[in-house]
Amino acid sequence: MNRYPLWKNGIIALMLIVGFLYALPNFFGEAPAVQISSSSAKIDTALMSRVEDGLKSANLAQSGMFLDPASLKVRFNDTDTQLKAKDVLQTQLGQDYVVALNLLSRSPAWLRSLGALPMYLGLDLRGGVHFLMQVDMNAAITMAMDRNLGEIRAELRDADVHYSGISRQGEALEIRFGDKESSDKAVSEISKKFPDLALTQSGTEYRISAQLKPQARSKIQEFAIQQNITTLRNRVNELGVAEPIIQQQGSDRVVVELPGVQDTAKAKDILGRTATLEIRMVDDEHDLAQAIAGPIPFGDELLKERGGLPILVKKSVVLTGEHINDAQPGFDNRTSEAAVHIDLDSTGSRMFKQITADNVGKRMAILLIEKNHAEVVTAPVIREEIGGGHVQISGHMTTGEAHDVALLLRAGALAAPMEIIEERTVGPSLGADNIAKGFDSTLFGFIAISIFMVIYYLVFGFVSVVALGANLFLLVAVLSMLQATLTLPGMAGIALTLGMAIDANVLINERIRDELRNGNTPQAAINAGYERAFGTIIDSNITTLIAGIALFIFGSGPVKGFAVVLCLGILTSMFSAVLVSRAIVNFAYGRRRVGKLLIG
Repeated sequence: MNRYPLWKNGIIALMLIVGFLYALPNFFGEAPAVQISSSSAKIDTALMSRVEDGLKSANLAQSGMFLDPASLKVRFNDTDTQLKAKDVLQTQLGQDYVVALNLLSRSPAWLRSLGALPMYLGLDLRGGVHFLMQVDMNAAITMAMDRNLGEIRAELRDADVHYSGISRQGEALEIRFGDKESSDKAVSEISKKFPDLALTQSGTEYRISAQLKPQARSKIQEFAIQQNITTLRNRVNELGVAEPIIQQQGSDRVVVELPGVQDTAKAKDILGRTATLEIRMVDDEHDLAQAIAGPIPFGDELLKERGGLPILVKKSVVLTGEHINDAQPGFDNRTSEAAVHIDLDSTGSRMFKQITADNVGKRMAILLIEKNHAEVVTAPVIREEIGGGHVQISGHMTTGEAHDVALLLRAGALAAPMEIIEERTVGPSLGADNIAKGFDSTLFGFIAISIFMVIYYLVFGFVSVVALGANLFLLVAVLSMLQATLTLPGMAGIALTLGMAIDANVLINERIRDELRNGNTPQAAINAGYERAFGTIIDSNITTLIAGIALFIFGSGPVKGFAVVLCLGILTSMFSAVLVSRAIVNFAYGRRRVGKLLIG
């Protein structure tokens, strides 16, 4: 009656062993390390030899070196050695490699060979910086319409359609014509080439108004936030941050969490900047002095060069930074000034070649735009047609500025401006304190529950405590296998799971006591207690599981992390409270005659 078949006992034992093994790495702690990665250079055994030789020459001892396809990780015994090693390796390896501070588990090699890895620690446990950034969706629409303006102008010119003017009015484009025939022909050409635009034609004034269709607006806004997330991820990779969290929150916000970051000012500067590159033509036809006195000629913009001198630049953008393949800091071969060398993609190369061919003898302005502030970096005269897709920007730029500008351009342009609306910094000492407090709360809660259960239910209380310990190991093992990020709310979820998990054992024990009071034999009471309590356990856990799923679907950030731990804890508690405790009871009582149960 109270015996499990051998196969069921085997499955339970196997799951407990696997749970123990995969939970074990979390108890070894973490050691300071550096992580070496690269987007262009190889990560191989030759790099490992270079790193080993570099550390030996600097008299820096390492406690382990681990190579994987994406990076090389080197572990140290203390943070002082870690920081020195980072500086030494970054200097030795150069700009081709990114050397980042990281933490690695101290778990032995045989556990790692099984794929047993510890959970990631979140920002509130490891320390680091948290940003909540908001995307300017109106600016995304405006930028899209500015691109359409330039493309429509080129399309009408190629189709030999004469127009008297084209301009952007808010989020709409207005195109003016001298006669109805040109207006009708333009409507036909624009409708074929620009299906995302809704056209409204004014017959009396020979004017066309073009606006984005609703589905096109939604598509542009979704693209803007996804492009910004990709760009931010590239910038974080360039910063050398290990295990960052970058995810969308709501329709127009992005959460960026950088665990372990020590130079938070640098991270904020790089993430908060919105550097994009634009190439426009300089307006040398109008008098600069008159433009300074005002008014500024229509279609022009008065800007300043890096030296502080004013310059009159056309608003029309002929090339943007979205066509950049690569950007590297360097020096101007003629002046030895700091410069940024840019490689364009095939489309950008073709466009740049056409621009320079059409404007020989004219000046071309290269603008760097950050947070709606446009600055002319350089405005050279086009001496001849330039092919090959290689562009250089220089002028009153320090080496550090050239490095930062190259980083931003290489990481990609933001599709729309972003603003940091929330910032939190957690120090590593506070993170360690959070870990200690979270561990202590779970430990003391477990001890308190154990004492109560053993006093109140005697042997069956001890069985419940063993099942509760198995539940804790299984929950930690599942979170480790999923490589979940453990945060402070997640630790609260583990502590809450312990309190909820014991409810099932209380139900079972009380049901067994009721059966004994009703005169059933001990063996029958055990069987009936587990069978009749099972339905109640399922009902109570399913309702909590529904609440946890709702928290996961509608919550965000810490709430979602809490929901994951809660839902997984419910599943592991049902397994441990019912199957594990029953297996132990069966082993203790199932194979002999029982006169009395020690159940309080």
